[in-house]
Amino acid sequence: MDPSATYREIVKQVILKYAKLRPSHGNIRLDAVFDETRERYALMQVGWDRGKRVRGNLIYLTIQDGKVHIEYDGMEMGITQDLIAQGIPENHIVLAFIPESQPSSLAPVSH
Repeated sequence: MDPSATYREIVKQVILKYAKLRPSHGNIRLDAVFDETRERYALMQVGWDRGKRVRGNLIYLTIQDGKVHIEYDGMEMGITQDLIAQGIPENHIVLAFIPESQPSSLAPVSH
């Protein structure tokens, strides 16, 4: 089986798990957004909290060249370990939000 197809299903499962979470305050909806044609996967937040509009990206992943690229990870504990636990090898995960000149580790990252 093509690893990209397996990775696609894992990425979707992990994002859908996070989409079930509910923010501790505000009226905020979490939307999973999947573009399988372009291999783009996101978790968006939208709503209201304390009279202010909340909108933006919480997770943004792409699949390129047989690897999962974490473009943005706004989750408190990070999603890297979830991807690994579901079967994506560490060497197939790229922390794209870290400059190439900076060494990266797949340990949980604080943002």
